[in-house]
Amino acid sequence: MSEQELKLHVPAASRPAVLREIRQREATRIRLHAMYFDTPERELARARIAIRLRQEGRDWVQTLKMPGINAITRIELNHPRPGPVLDLSVYAGTEVEAALSAIKGELGLRYETDVQRLLRKVRTRYGTVELAYDTGILRAGALELPISELEFELVSGRPAAIFAAARGWQQRHALVLDPRSKSERGDALAQLAQRLADADAIPGEDLEARRAQAIAQFWAPRGAAAVKLREDMTPSQAMARIAAECLDQIARNASVLAEVDTEDAYRAGNSEHVHQLRVGVRRLRSAWKLFEGWIAPLPDSLLQGVRTHFAAFGANRDQDVLNETVAPALMRAGMPVIPMEAAPPEQDARAIAGGKAFQAWLLDLLEWSLDVPPALPSSDGQGIANGTPSDAAPEPAIRLEGGVAGPSVRPTIIPMLAPEPDPQRLRKQLARRLHRWHSKVADQGTQFATLDIPSRHELRKRGKRLRYSLAFAESLLPAGKLRGYRKLLSRVQDILGEINDLAVAKDYYESCTVTHPQAWFALGWISARLEELADDAQRAFDDLAASKPFWK
Repeated sequence: MSEQELKLHVPAASRPAVLREIRQREATRIRLHAMYFDTPERELARARIAIRLRQEGRDWVQTLKMPGINAITRIELNHPRPGPVLDLSVYAGTEVEAALSAIKGELGLRYETDVQRLLRKVRTRYGTVELAYDTGILRAGALELPISELEFELVSGRPAAIFAAARGWQQRHALVLDPRSKSERGDALAQLAQRLADADAIPGEDLEARRAQAIAQFWAPRGAAAVKLREDMTPSQAMARIAAECLDQIARNASVLAEVDTEDAYRAGNSEHVHQLRVGVRRLRSAWKLFEGWIAPLPDSLLQGVRTHFAAFGANRDQDVLNETVAPALMRAGMPVIPMEAAPPEQDARAIAGGKAFQAWLLDLLEWSLDVPPALPSSDGQGIANGTPSDAAPEPAIRLEGGVAGPSVRPTIIPMLAPEPDPQRLRKQLARRLHRWHSKVADQGTQFATLDIPSRHELRKRGKRLRYSLAFAESLLPAGKLRGYRKLLSRVQDILGEINDLAVAKDYYESCTVTHPQAWFALGWISARLEELADDAQRAFDDLAASKPFWK
């Protein structure tokens, strides 16, 4: 069977209020102790399968879970057990039999959870939702992580009921979207325990450094992942798959910045999490542009939110680049020390990531991505939009005496047999649009030396859009032709990225010259470097324009 649920992290400051609200109506309390199993080589985790034995009060239940068709759907197989005995024979004849039969290693206990759960149902206009407030510990070896999450599981009705319930709780209690399941967090914690054990087993004075590196890797930024499209997909289906990947990249980096695992214990989020979050947003915006006209117009709330939050995270990113990249390069070049730092942004990345506004936008984006609406059908010639003719009806050639001119009616005729769908339509659509985008970037890029600053910035954005969209369509395009083209486009983007970073730094150091004359050194160095990069960019664009076509 499948279940649909959404999980939100409950920050420490919100826990008393969440507990009070859960208890306002009759709630059921139950203790859950679960043991999760896998092989030493993580064969189940790599197959995206989780198997557990869980004691629920006095009862034992064996459960297998794996991902469903979208981000809120899970396939779940439950079997009552007489005790803590794992029985794989119950999966014979099921859809997971082949995957489990392929396991070569021996299953063993990998991690555990010990949770106190409060259960209660709520009704919305869309259906009934069960709330499960879990608090407790996730344990792998000697390592532990806190569990503090509120799950919204659909009991009856439409998935909209989950979001209707979750939005209210999220806004009242500043809850944070966390895409990871308990099993995913547990598997990662078990890997960390093994890495730390391996580090401890190697003698050397750099033990602490190796342990610190292993711990940092646990909260490593989430980069972009490949998206696999099929030629028989509709644009809406393809957009939904791309949006799910982009949202996952955004939400996972945001959860680290919001300190879901590390609140008041360890500052795991850093500038690279901000960067990767913004990459996820850029990829999403590129996909929206790529599918423009093939899917329904985006809700205004999504568009306005993406602009607001992208700009807010951008202010943090600009300061990170200045402090961590440009300033050190200037110091190495011999710039005298400037005893001041750039003013911090109005709101730091942690506050934005965990804030109510950004988290509400993530929920809106998640709900939209589950069922991307297609574009409304349009008619040829005199189209009608919102029930209003797009062009005025012509005057009739003959009008009867005393008669009133009626509206011009164009009948629609549906053929007896619908035309056969083109199985390659999606590939052809994407290839044509990417070809046009390439032509615009290449044509403008060959004139890079003559472009003003705003035009260069706009060209950079077009290049990024082309690069990200090319990655989305990659599975449908000739791999051999893409390989060389990607390298040329990446080179263009790297150069334009450095130009943009230096342009931001130039504005900052210009503001410092009145009080700190040594800033003139920075301006001279930046200007010289920008001239070098302009020449590099011109050559890179010339190479891109001369590249072999990838769209055929």
